[in-house]
Amino acid sequence: MAFYHGHTKKFFHLARLGDWLIRTVTSGFYSHCEIAVVQKHGLFDCYSSSKRDGGVRHKIMLLPADKWHLIPLTATPGQVLAFYRKHQGKKYDWWGVIGFILYHKSDDRQLFCSEFCAEFLGLSESWRYSPNLLHALLSSTCSFKKS
Repeated sequence: MAFYHGHTKKFFHLARLGDWLIRTVTSGFYSHCEIAVVQKHGLFDCYSSSKRDGGVRHKIMLLPADKWHLIPLTATPGQVLAFYRKHQGKKYDWWGVIGFILYHKSDDRQLFCSEFCAEFLGLSESWRYSPNLLHALLSSTCSFKKS
């Protein structure tokens, strides 16, 4: 899983505002996440729902460490591709992004990035997850010892 913590040099009005808003409201460093499958030569097959690209999409990308934090998953490339094909073509869910702030369920026909990733992971109520909450969950280890 890849989490974006960079800042774009290009000025995309709504996208940049959206990045800032997500970071601010969720009190974290991350504004976007991707399911990233490693390829050759430092490239990744990236799957997500992107506000910049209008919805669920696949892109081949570099994920430089100064902009992306990677957390390994145990999923196979085939599992990722099957999940992507199931959701390919869905639009970006702007109202859903507002919904995770207000805890309001999103539209099943649309997805935002962390909802897409949380659903891939099999998390219930995937619309509740921001990139920062998903990062905290994946980077945490919990143990409970029964006395």
